[in-house]
Amino acid sequence: MGNIAYIGLGSNIENRLENLREAITALSIVKEINVVNSSSIYETDPVGYEEQDQFLNMVIQVETELTPFELIDACLEIEKNLGRKRLFRWGPRNIDLDILLYNHENIETDKLIIPHPRMHERAFVLIPLLEIHPNVSLPEMEQPLQRLLEAIPDRKGVRIWKRKNGEDVFALFEN
Repeated sequence: MGNIAYIGLGSNIENRLENLREAITALSIVKEINVVNSSSIYETDPVGYEEQDQFLNMVIQVETELTPFELIDACLEIEKNLGRKRLFRWGPRNIDLDILLYNHENIETDKLIIPHPRMHERAFVLIPLLEIHPNVSLPEMEQPLQRLLEAIPDRKGVRIWKRKNGEDVFALFEN
């Protein structure tokens, strides 16, 4: 599998942990996707629309043979199959799957923007991303992500919820 992508996952309704588990399982079932790494799980304060429950967020790294457009289609299909309803922007959701990075590509279409817009402004994305890839950089951005993270004022709204034990990708989900 020749492409590396990072996917952000988030959930703040129903059983948040189970929603993350089901999404990762669904991604791993797709034969062209291999989940190779995951961050710890972080509990985070909502951003945008703040009158909602706290989120669980994490980032996974995948190897894939899918194009970025096929990968977003797979993510959207998984969201749909898991019952995601898009009621309003930044509203509550049982699952959210966002492609953060795909190789080191810049893509900007009506359907897909990579790197994910505003990811460099969001601690709930950067903290788990930097956990699994401390030296990751954004295409055409000179400033290291760690320095961008240090400038984000809402870092305190991101707290470790379940630490990854380092054994394997699915170690977070073992009982």
